[in-house]
Amino acid sequence: MSKTAVVYWSGTGNTEAMARFVLEGAEGAGAQAQLFTAGEFSPEKAAEFDAIAFGCPSMGAEVLEEEEFQPMWDACKTAIAGKKLGLFGSYGWGDGEWMRNWESECKDLGLSLVSEPVLANETPNDDNADDCRSLGSALA
Repeated sequence: MSKTAVVYWSGTGNTEAMARFVLEGAEGAGAQAQLFTAGEFSPEKAAEFDAIAFGCPSMGAEVLEEEEFQPMWDACKTAIAGKKLGLFGSYGWGDGEWMRNWESECKDLGLSLVSEPVLANETPNDDNADDCRSLGSALA
């Protein structure tokens, strides 16, 4: 059985909702899945999982959240090499630049994503929820 981690940071609850949909998709596809906030996750934790979904909303000038999520992400980059990965997050302004930059960083690091990142404008709608579940299923 595949072990999948869903790791997120959320300021308004939108990215948390997306994380829960990703978790549903992974569990529905038969994975043993676990939800973590960014503050609960580490490179040591990453080693325990076959697949990881990372979720973070767009912050400031379209960047990852800088106090908790970015330091966790930076610490985990080498520990996640070779694992199945997925990205998701919400935004309220801009055009998704933060996600394009994050996806590009993954490619530059040689990390492989199982699908296109999932984005939601503000509160995830039904289509976003389905996309998140599909991401979870792909990780499983």
